[in-house]
Amino acid sequence: MRQLLELGLHDEVETFLAKALSLLIELVQARRGYIELRDPSAGRTESGFSMTRALDDDALAAGGFSRSVISETFATGETVVTASAQADPRFEHSGSVRMQRLEAVLCAPLTSSGVLGVIYLQDRTQPGSFTQEDVTRTEFIARHLGRVADRVLWRRRQRREVDPTLPFRRTLEIAGLIGSSPALAQVLQQVALVAPLHIGVLLTGDSGTGKTQLARSIHDSGPRAARPFIEINCAALPEDLLENELFGALPGAHSTAQRRVIGKLETAEGGTLFLDEVAELPPRSQAKLLQLLQSGTYFQLGGTSPCRANVRIIAATNADLASAVSERRFREDLFYRLSVFPIRLPSLAERRGDIPALAAHYCRATCEANGLPALELSVGALSALEYLPWSGNVRELAHVVQAGVVRAHGERVLRVERRHLFPAETQAAVGLDHDGHDTFQQATRHFQEKLLRTTLVQHRWNVAAVARALDLTRAHVYNLLTTYRISRPGSDDAL
Repeated sequence: MRQLLELGLHDEVETFLAKALSLLIELVQARRGYIELRDPSAGRTESGFSMTRALDDDALAAGGFSRSVISETFATGETVVTASAQADPRFEHSGSVRMQRLEAVLCAPLTSSGVLGVIYLQDRTQPGSFTQEDVTRTEFIARHLGRVADRVLWRRRQRREVDPTLPFRRTLEIAGLIGSSPALAQVLQQVALVAPLHIGVLLTGDSGTGKTQLARSIHDSGPRAARPFIEINCAALPEDLLENELFGALPGAHSTAQRRVIGKLETAEGGTLFLDEVAELPPRSQAKLLQLLQSGTYFQLGGTSPCRANVRIIAATNADLASAVSERRFREDLFYRLSVFPIRLPSLAERRGDIPALAAHYCRATCEANGLPALELSVGALSALEYLPWSGNVRELAHVVQAGVVRAHGERVLRVERRHLFPAETQAAVGLDHDGHDTFQQATRHFQEKLLRTTLVQHRWNVAAVARALDLTRAHVYNLLTTYRISRPGSDDAL
């Protein structure tokens, strides 16, 4: 039961239901399980989740779930349990039951002011039907799961209503842009304006803010999405090699050009060329890029005939190009050609509310990419992440979470804790500088802990009253209690 309560802390329905289903399958020793959850306010299925266990590939390919049994449970609000579905008169006309020759089935309703969903269990790892004890356990868990799922769905609906990025997510290909902050919504608003067009875009912002991802999203959301997206880092190559890579070269154009070199411009024909760190272009390359932007033509190295290019140019830089122009390190005419439509990406400090979603995304992605068991970030770990300055922005956050996942996997635990993200040898990164004095972040945490303890005493440990006094949600107060290991006097456990 405690595991179910802990699962209820999840904001994501997928994580919550998947773990609850896994726990139930283990309890009743089922082979297959399925949870279907419906949002009554939406009038449709919110999410369906399935999990299989102890089935070979042939059985998995042939198997399925009975919609008839699930519909019966939704319609009646009663648990359906049968030793043999194909022999049960209630389902004698069900094609899915006959086709799959279903035997033991147990389907219980998730109730909370009506039927919110169902838990469907099929087949057992042991011979025979589901026992009365299995039914009792399933119904008990379903009752609690229904109430918690109702709260989770409510939080999702609340987030959906206030998520300013949703209008843009419906029309743009921006799945890789994680977050729902107003700062991100402002960026997406600009993307929605410029993506359908063919004009150039200049992306600015600090290093690690996600300029490459945004450039790809602009490409994927525009009319050139079916054509190539080609990236070149202007700072990664010396001048001669950069022009060779960018414009291509004819045989004999230089000492290493033994054959024709196809440049990035030619490769990107019809699509998008992304020039990262464009401020690092050397003067001669700046002049050639300006010619391309003005005339739509360029010369291959060693060539005498112009080549026409049909590409969209998206450039990015973390430098102040206006200052570079005033210092004569960057051509003014090229600056104006590139910055037809500038978009500035906010730092992570400007979209701090997106940190939990970003961290959860990188945690999940790291596990999937490396074939690791699914892990999640603890409340304490998420709280620690939210209060750091993140000078390296999203890229730094991603690296910290990736390393934390590896350490947590090494300990064979189910959650990534704060110690995994910030091990002892890097203690300075989470609050203490090398002199042992409090940094700004550590002082902030001390203040928060003291304020929380004082307010708890003033309101006699009434969490709802504390949340109102501090202008926080109750969930946030509970998260802070866990983060600072604060427990009510006389209690054995930290809240």
